[in-house]
Amino acid sequence: MVWLDLLKPIMKQIRRPKHVVVKFVVKFFPPDHAQLQEELTRYLFALQVKQDLAQGRLTCNDTSAALLISHIVQSETGDFDETIDREHLAKNKYIPQQETLEDKIMEFHRNHIGQTPAESDFQLLEIARRLEMYGIRLHPAKDREGTKINLAVANTGILVFQGHTKINAFNWAKVRKLSFKRKRFLIKLRPDVNSSFQDTLEFLMASRDFCKSFWKICVEHHAFFRLFEEPKPKPKPILFTRGSSFRFSGRTQKQVLDYVKEGGHKKVQFERKHSKIRSIRSLTVQPSEQHSEVPKQSCSFTFGDNADSPVVQSCRQGKELKASMEDIGQRKSPSLKKSPKEGGKVDGVVMATMEEEEEVSKDRTQQNRSQSQQPSTAGSLTGSPHLSELSINSQGAPVVANMSLSPNLSPDAKQSSPLVSPLLNDPSGIRTEEEEEVRRKRFPTDKAYFIAKEVSTTERTYLKDLEVITSWFQSTVSKDDCMPDTLKNLLFSNFEPLHKFHTSFLKEIEQRLALWEGRSNAHIKGDYQRIGDVMLKNIQSMKQLTVHLRKHNEVLMELENGIKNSRKLEALCKDFELQKVCYLPLNTFLLRPLHRLMHYKQIMERLCKHYPPNHVDFRDSRAALAEISEMVAQLHGSMIKMENFQKLHELKKDLIGIDNLVIPGREFIRLGSLSKLSGKGLQQRMFFLFNDVLLYTSRGLTASNQFKVHGQLPLYGMTIEESEEEWGVPHCLTLRGQHQSIIVAASTRAEMDKWTEDIQMAIDLAEKSSGPTPELLASSPPDNKSPDETTVDQESEDDLSASRTSLERQSPHRGNTTVHVCWHRNTSVSMIDFSIAVENQLSGNLLRKFKNSNGWQKLWVVFTNFCMFFYKSHQDNHPLASLPLLGYSLTIPSESENIHKDYVFKLHFKSHVYYFRAESEYTFERWMEVIRSATSSASRTRVFSHKESHVY
Repeated sequence: MVWLDLLKPIMKQIRRPKHVVVKFVVKFFPPDHAQLQEELTRYLFALQVKQDLAQGRLTCNDTSAALLISHIVQSETGDFDETIDREHLAKNKYIPQQETLEDKIMEFHRNHIGQTPAESDFQLLEIARRLEMYGIRLHPAKDREGTKINLAVANTGILVFQGHTKINAFNWAKVRKLSFKRKRFLIKLRPDVNSSFQDTLEFLMASRDFCKSFWKICVEHHAFFRLFEEPKPKPKPILFTRGSSFRFSGRTQKQVLDYVKEGGHKKVQFERKHSKIRSIRSLTVQPSEQHSEVPKQSCSFTFGDNADSPVVQSCRQGKELKASMEDIGQRKSPSLKKSPKEGGKVDGVVMATMEEEEEVSKDRTQQNRSQSQQPSTAGSLTGSPHLSELSINSQGAPVVANMSLSPNLSPDAKQSSPLVSPLLNDPSGIRTEEEEEVRRKRFPTDKAYFIAKEVSTTERTYLKDLEVITSWFQSTVSKDDCMPDTLKNLLFSNFEPLHKFHTSFLKEIEQRLALWEGRSNAHIKGDYQRIGDVMLKNIQSMKQLTVHLRKHNEVLMELENGIKNSRKLEALCKDFELQKVCYLPLNTFLLRPLHRLMHYKQIMERLCKHYPPNHVDFRDSRAALAEISEMVAQLHGSMIKMENFQKLHELKKDLIGIDNLVIPGREFIRLGSLSKLSGKGLQQRMFFLFNDVLLYTSRGLTASNQFKVHGQLPLYGMTIEESEEEWGVPHCLTLRGQHQSIIVAASTRAEMDKWTEDIQMAIDLAEKSSGPTPELLASSPPDNKSPDETTVDQESEDDLSASRTSLERQSPHRGNTTVHVCWHRNTSVSMIDFSIAVENQLSGNLLRKFKNSNGWQKLWVVFTNFCMFFYKSHQDNHPLASLPLLGYSLTIPSESENIHKDYVFKLHFKSHVYYFRAESEYTFERWMEVIRSATSSASRTRVFSHKESHVY
């Protein structure tokens, strides 16, 4: 068998066409079927599995074989019917000696009622990928002793089999060189850390041609899965040749992902030739009521990443789909969603993740304007409850045509980001300049008016956040009895009065603004161009709600305890976080009322600073400021503790391999991405700094996108020193603990300084404590409630590319959390940054323009949690898209950019550029102020002067 080169004419590669059988076969098997986005691609891979079963290549026990065949039968015949099943199995042989398995096949098929062909394909691949012989093509050989063995190659490296049993594996990270001499196949391994010699393994194959063929396949697998870009051709020698000039041709996996992210792939509609039923609904991770409106066929499926979570990435590479040509109606290249990462950045695929950015080229903008909106689906990275149809957590929710989500945070500057969606880019959303100017002139120009308007816009968002608890979450809880009545009463009895009060508060503010603008009751005489009196009246009334605000600490702790003690409640909360309305972690909404008090205080401070002492509104504004300052002072200490408690629980969801992260006295300090020096070179790791311990983790390809804890360094007795010269690595630090030392490198000098400062501060705190803390992390499985995530700590770092998706428990995870953004942007944030972010929240209308488009589009924008969330209007219940801003730069457009408008600011990260236009000088300055807090970390000096009673 010889592989055809997709980039060369077939006729030049086949000498005698009449005597050649051409097949469409799978060559590169991804480590996880969830990497395949398109339904068509999964169908083709399912055909490959079906053929491997029939030909005896995919060996497995009888139970696995029966389960595999039951899913094939479900996709081809539909729901279980004993008569139809027996007839179908009699006519179709899926495996040798099938007759002995027929009863077991039908028993399994009985359990698949309602499963669509697309879902059957997914389940088939889920089971198949767990089998040892999945994707394995055996090549007969002998070892040095003459023992018959089989060699194979996979995405992880070269495998050695005896019969059908794997007896050895050589990971790509361990292989230094592959070569062949006549019929001898040679593997040169990297020197072991503890020895100075190099090991060379030798295998004998049947002939030189067999040996060379296997060597070529190995070279291609290494290049496709491990290299950033296609290897350059070997230069032609002038006099004579030495060695083979063979190189892998075609896109590598990373190039494929980039190609898809730039919008290069097109969806292909197809009809299953062998299926008697049609795929009547697209495949989603967790089919539910909210997904019932997903359009038919050709759904991009994503699972476990992030999103990026996880990324929407497709592969236009010619991949091995070994189904006969008569089995395939149309040819479509497989799609990959995420790439395994093992080793450092030089020899590995940069893993992309979860972000909802938007970018559009001129031709696509024009296309969106001209075409009508048609239903379609787009792939999305699971994991985050933060986004909606256009978000990376849509989970197959309905979206519209011409939209391609590409939530990518990869450091590659050439990668463009997502999408253009008609929902956010239809012609009706683009205002003409004349309309905008007329509207602008109609409103007051007083700064106090815009301060009052900020109260109104942010109050709208606050009310929506309260409704997440009082309406959406309460409705979810009422359908299930998993929450104890005491917790239910405690939670909702404290939030419902707040929602009722702020509903009337918002109405009163909006009525005052309408009078101020002259839009209503213009005939009534009176001075309505003030807001202090309204604020004073409502803040005084708010003091009566302090009793509810004081209980929020108890509410947060009781909810977390309830989740800890009840698997059912935990599942309910996880499912709720995946709903579109829950665009932030659920427990964040419980802190919103306390955060809102600080917003009122800041707003009143700005208003009092603006007014002269003789202004008619000055006295009421000063009184309102005094009242709200008193409330904030009373609740501030409780809020600081709640923020730390909430952050620890949030981090707990992102980590596996740790038992007791949330303990009394533990305080979170900083998290971020650093490179750790090991025997394989610099490898990216995620670090978590607390006041007693430093954890380092890596992100494996798990279903939940979590970070696996690799090690811990107790801070007691630790020393830290710069070691750039010693190791020859820029921005390098050596952390010396009492039992272990590690060398880490930051991406920039500024990042290194922030880590140095915080680690030294944490060491000082640990030294002042009573002594070294006991072993706080467990090497045992993290949580006995999650059996699917057990034993992962026993895996080596080389095994991180292996997927650990659970068939029984497919639990999507948020892929655009701050942790994941830091991982892909190579940056870090501290608890101080989180605390400042709480204060810097803003809502309002902005005009947005892409760098390649002409029109400005009006959007309702909510800025919170280092992220901009985009809505069509403030009445929407959930965001349509989001843009995490960590790592972005905030500037003013230059003259060369031809943005001839006032109040415009520019956000850019590598090739992503967005322009936003505010309605006034005040709102422009406010947006600049709050966004700057996310795009640049605060200095500690400024923070301490700003927050006297900070947790540190």
